[in-house]
Amino acid sequence: MNTTARFDADLLRRYDRQGPRYTSYPTAPQFSEAFDEDAYRDVARRSNDDPIPRRLSLYAHMPFCQSPCFYCGCNRIITRDPARAEAYLSRLVREVSMVAPLFDRDRDVVQLHLGGGTPNFFTAAQLRELVDCLHRHFHFSERADRDISIELDPRFVDADSIAALAAMGFNRASLGVQDFDPQVQAAVNRVQSVEQTLAVVAACRQNAFSSINIDLIYGLPGQNAAGFGRTLDIVIAARPDRLAVYSYAHLPQMFKAQRQIDETLLPDAERKLGLLQLAIEKLTAAGYQYIGMDHFALPADELSVALERGSLHRNFMGYTTHAESDLIGLGVSAISHIGDSYSQNPRDLSLWEHAIDNGRLPVWRGMQMGRDDLARAELIQRLMCQGVVDIAALESRHDLDFGAYFRADLVRLHPLVADGLVEYDGEELRVTSRGRMLVRNIAACFDHYLHQPTAQPLRYSRVI
Repeated sequence: MNTTARFDADLLRRYDRQGPRYTSYPTAPQFSEAFDEDAYRDVARRSNDDPIPRRLSLYAHMPFCQSPCFYCGCNRIITRDPARAEAYLSRLVREVSMVAPLFDRDRDVVQLHLGGGTPNFFTAAQLRELVDCLHRHFHFSERADRDISIELDPRFVDADSIAALAAMGFNRASLGVQDFDPQVQAAVNRVQSVEQTLAVVAACRQNAFSSINIDLIYGLPGQNAAGFGRTLDIVIAARPDRLAVYSYAHLPQMFKAQRQIDETLLPDAERKLGLLQLAIEKLTAAGYQYIGMDHFALPADELSVALERGSLHRNFMGYTTHAESDLIGLGVSAISHIGDSYSQNPRDLSLWEHAIDNGRLPVWRGMQMGRDDLARAELIQRLMCQGVVDIAALESRHDLDFGAYFRADLVRLHPLVADGLVEYDGEELRVTSRGRMLVRNIAACFDHYLHQPTAQPLRYSRVI
């Protein structure tokens, strides 16, 4: 695909609107409570019956944090009570014991990710118990490209903990930083020193982690070009394999913690756009490849290699190299993508606990994808990950006439073609270098649910 991305401030201003991030299509607001435990069992059985069953990816949600970060929109629970971790782990192990038998033992696990919340809220011994449980119930691949990853808060982890994680098989870590500027950190209640963070990076490298990711956020209260520039310089000098540079979405009506933020300190649209430009310029000058959306990686990283080869994939864990796998979500709020279905566990901890305590699979909602969903899902996935759609191949796989079937969508696409974001010649739909940073807007043209008269009001993040 075209791996370059052009920063065009005028285009970003004009197309800055709320929209899905397309970690799935259809997106989670379309899930229905009519999809229940029986439906989950049925899709698991059918996935086993595929002529060549897909490999497995596992995601476990670890929801607890010791203190609130005011910018956060994740499903997390603030507590300092270690007993809550033990109780949660006990139920999570029971969920694994109920879910795992639904999938044939010979289906290799190629990816495990622990997200949160703060997974390292749990002790090394507790994480070992979870990993051992997963190994007892699933067959983990021994391939070199196996990913065992964890999100870490550098404020609450040390070198001994990193060594323990490596001994469990973890080979990838994602570290939350956001910004090193002390005033910004105070404004969002996340005071974290450079020394703490670099010590964790060093410990990961000393323990042979194959990939380190660092998360940054632009648009936070008190941010300016000088301070964010210093943060970028420090991070670039640490040379993480990957970076995610997220746009802060201020939605205090949805996330209570954000009500603690002084809105008068938030950078206006022009300053926020300048912070994004600064990040792109510094990272590309330092040799990082723009992967898509908010993500950057060094040229030798597997994401960059997958981008070049056209094998990049996107799911609820973000960009990944494991395209042909079923995703099994475990824990409160976790989402699964099994075959042609999506399902989600309850977001409320007490509801998830109640299901586990009563011996039920904790399925809250989901959906079975129809023919239209499958065609649009493939189209959007290819736009988001490969940047090009082979029209004839899509027509053949889904038995449709592209021009006729997507007539209304192509009308919505026309202004984006005119602006040079995408090219369409009847044989290919191709994202241009001007359009790579606005690929969500391109994909949204083909989102059936987004353009229905009864569509729900948008609560998604903005482009910038």
